[in-house]
Order: sequence, then structure tokens, then C-alpha cells
Amino acid sequence: MATKFGIRQTSRNKSMKQHFKVCFCFNRMFKLKVVEPPEEINNIFYKYTQNGTMNMDELCNFLVHFQGEENNDATKKHAQDVFHSLKHLNIFQRRGLHFDAFFRYLFGDLNGPLVDQVHHDMSSPLAHYFLYTGHNSYLTGNQLSSESSTTPIINALKKGVRVIELDLWPNSREDDVEVRHGGTLTSSVKLRDCLNAIRDNAFEASEYPVVITFEDHITPPLQRKVAKMVDDIFGGMLFRPNHSRKMKKFPSPESLKRRILISTKPPESPENQSQKVQEEEVESNEDKDDGSKLNHKDESDDESEEEKSLAYRNLISIHAGKPKGNVEHWLLDHDQVRRLSLSEQVLEEIAKTRATDIVRFTQRNLLRVYPKGSRVDSSNYDPMNGWMHGAQMVAFNMQGHGHYLRYMEGMFKANGGCGYVKKPDILLNNNKIFDPRVNRPVQKTLQVLVYMGEGWHSEFGQTHFDFYSPPDFRVQVGIHGVPADIDTKVTRTIEDEWVPVWNEEINFALTCPELALLYIKVVERDFSGQHDFAGQTCLPVSELKEGIRAVRLCNRKGEPYKSVRLLIQFRVFNH
Repeated sequence: MATKFGIRQTSRNKSMKQHFKVCFCFNRMFKLKVVEPPEEINNIFYKYTQNGTMNMDELCNFLVHFQGEENNDATKKHAQDVFHSLKHLNIFQRRGLHFDAFFRYLFGDLNGPLVDQVHHDMSSPLAHYFLYTGHNSYLTGNQLSSESSTTPIINALKKGVRVIELDLWPNSREDDVEVRHGGTLTSSVKLRDCLNAIRDNAFEASEYPVVITFEDHITPPLQRKVAKMVDDIFGGMLFRPNHSRKMKKFPSPESLKRRILISTKPPESPENQSQKVQEEEVESNEDKDDGSKLNHKDESDDESEEEKSLAYRNLISIHAGKPKGNVEHWLLDHDQVRRLSLSEQVLEEIAKTRATDIVRFTQRNLLRVYPKGSRVDSSNYDPMNGWMHGAQMVAFNMQGHGHYLRYMEGMFKANGGCGYVKKPDILLNNNKIFDPRVNRPVQKTLQVLVYMGEGWHSEFGQTHFDFYSPPDFRVQVGIHGVPADIDTKVTRTIEDEWVPVWNEEINFALTCPELALLYIKVVERDFSGQHDFAGQTCLPVSELKEGIRAVRLCNRKGEPYKSVRLLIQFRVFNH
């Protein structure tokens, strides 16, 4: 039987067999074959060693020239960490790594496919980043009747979500504020409990800022109560912009570390209300003299209303709101940066004719996209339509399900999983606005060489996949990105093997590699056509480390398995 890492077996293990009952009458017997690493890996090892043992210098040479790492102190430390992780095992020799130890390293945690630290420039305005964004963050299940709780908020923050949405409503006595999905049978949870949960867990997964978006359905007296509550709970954590002048650009994630930002539609001050009335009068071609009537309002009343709304308005660092009129007004650029929210279907519709206008708008302002109302089961939509138009806040039901959620998780594995991913330069270039509808020439080719997989026998029972034989695994490898790049390819099926060796190369031509995601799924073939799920993961192509990498797979919920991994070599070729 194969060891945890598929290493050569002893003669005692070679005789091990598995038995499967058939029709309760007799057994089928399968010999558990000795699984050897692919010959190419064996050749690579001996190419970088002189005496069949890899010393520290030779490991560094392999890391630089084959794995594509930098020739610097970080790579030397990596090599030292590899030696340290293996030196307590009997497969480690004092002189260095023999082949079994080297192979164990390749399949181990120190050889993952992504950089696990923040490495993007974090000093640009918030509008230059994709933000890991939740929708109705307090719901535990569906959008109609599930419980509201602080638990999904805490879980989201621990996953690295940086934007939490709370719907604010008066309680039945209208003397306090609760969080719930209005107009449904969902239960409520106290706003204070939600804010305390955010304060206590905001920076556990990432030190970069957390944005709370309020969907505000409360009265001015309750707004004042919310203002005091937010102030009391967050104190110095709360970011308060300078309201003496309009914010012409958002601050950077770096400058906002460990800060909380509030985003909602600000209450209208008398000044704003007057301006609004004036604009409406101009738009309706009324006589300008009628506008002077605004000057005859009681100034003391104005001052009173201004004082009442000031505390709540001063909480808001990201102003939200949709201007009156059609889409041309929505996407106008103003001196003051702001947040615009659109449903998934509205974005899809206006993108047909105004794609470049949307991209231009998102170079300075924030665009939030949210699920359409018919997604009552908390399902999600394709996030790529938002991302390829520059939308920073593609809001998802984190308690939901399906492959779109896996794409969301894959995108935010980038940049060390900090919840902020710098948008590619193509979306930030204001001299040549990116048009997602226009196909670009092929920029890069991604080569994916799927060597083998390991770990299912440790995670699952003998008959989990098949009552009558060991599993028949195959790998689906796909690209999700701009429409021109979407593609899926499948390896051959390896029958009756717990440790399958495919050794197959798959290539993808990419027109927009900056936005491409690599989705990998392993299934166990079933002749009924209902293939069994055996693991999945999603990785951002722009972040992939080249060379041979251990790719850990996750269950249907996106939680990583302890042992199930694929050994894959990645190469990227420029065109």
C-alpha cells in the first residue's frame, strides 16, 4: 500500500491487497500497486545532484533554475526550512536529501503554488483594488427564511472578507436598530452584536481595512443612535475623513491598516436638499427665479436639522448613492469620489453598450455589484463580469454554494489572502480604456502538467467512491476569465487506483491572463454519469509559481482536505 506521499514501498507492503464484496457472495481482490514517482521527477532530481543526495547548495540551485525562484536570501531561507522540516525523519540523511525526502518535499506544505505573503503595492487608492465582499453578511442560509446571526459575519472575516453588509431596520418598538433582510421571514439580530463581532474579528485574517456597508432603512433619531453606537464600539478604529473638503480620491489600504470604514448613503443636509431641488428645477426647465424661494426657509430649522444629521453623516467615509436619471448620470465623474451599487442583471445590461464608461468610472470610484433578488437560495452569479469591468465590490453570499463561490475564493487567494487584490494595469490605464468586449491577441500560454494525486485513501473509507473496486479518478482543468479565455480540458481516467498517475500536459492560450483563474476539479468516474466529487481548488493564474508544486484540494464547501493533493508543474510562456 502506498505511503502518504507515494514513496517506494518495502517488500512487506508489496503484498498488501484490498477486498471488495460483490453481490454478498464473493470478494474481488485488488493488489495495491507500488506507486513510483513519474520518471521525469526522478530525472530532475538526479540532474541537480552529483552523488544521489541533494545538499543545501544543490537544493538552492534547483529552486532558482527549475522552480523559478529569485536567487536571494529568501530562497536560501526556503531551502533551510525544507531541510529543517525533514531532518527528524528517517528518510533524511545528514549529507542532504535523498530522493524519497526530495519527493516528500515536493508534495509538502512548503511547496505550494502561491506566494503566501502580501506582495502587491498597497499604496494606491482603494478604487485600484478588488475587495473581498460579502452580501447580506448576517444570514446563515437562504434569503427568505433563514436565521440572522453574528456567526456568518465572524466566519467571513476569518476567511479574509473585507466588506461586510448589514441591513438596518427599526425594531418593533422603533426604539432600537436591528439587522435583518427586510420584507422576508428572516429573523433579526441586534446591530450592536454585529458591530461587536466585527470589532473583535476584523483583523484576525488580515490587517487591511474592513468596510461596513449599511443598507439604511431607519429614521433620523435611530441614525443618531447608530452614530453613538458605532463611535462607542469602534472608537479610534473608525476612519473619519476630513469633511471640511470633498474627498477627491480614496485613501490607500496601506494607510488604512486596522481601520474600519462606514459606507452608506448620507442623510441629506439642508444644503444638499437645496442643491437637489435646484438641480431638479433646472432639469425640468422651470423659471430660475422660482429657485430663489429656497432662500426664504427658516435658517434656524436648517441649523437644527443639520445638527441632528451631522453625527451620522460624519461616520460615512465612502458615500453611496445612485444619481437620479439614466445610466449616463450614474457614471458621471464628480469631484467627490463615491460608491455606486448595481444589481448583477443591471450591470450585464448596461455593459452591452457602456463597457468602457464603466471601466473609466471604476478607475476613481467604487462600483458594488450585488445578486439579483430572485437568488432566494443564496446562490451566486459569475463574478468575472464585475471584475472585467473594474468593479471592486462584487458582493457574494458567502454562506452560498456552487462553483462561482469557488471562483471568488480563488481570486482572493492572491496577494497572500489579505482580501485586497490590486487590479491589473489594463483596468487602470486611463489613456487606453479596457473594453472587455474586444478580444485581445493571445498574451501568454499556461502549461499545466498534471503528474499525480495522493491522499484520498487517508481521507475516505475504502468504499466511499465505489463499493466494488478502488476509485477511477480523472482531473478537469479549466480557465475562467474573459469570454475568449474560458476553456475546460480533461485528463484520461486512471482506473482502480488510490494514487493515480496521469502525467498529462494541458495548455491554455490566454488573451487576458491578468484576470484568468485556474479551476481544478477531480472526479471519480461513474458509468451512470453521476460522477463522484473528489476535490477541487481555484487559483489565480497571475499568481502561480512556476515549477513543480503541491496543490492541495478542498471539499465542496471550499475547506481544504488534510491530505488530498495533486502534484502539478506550471509553466507560463509569453507570446
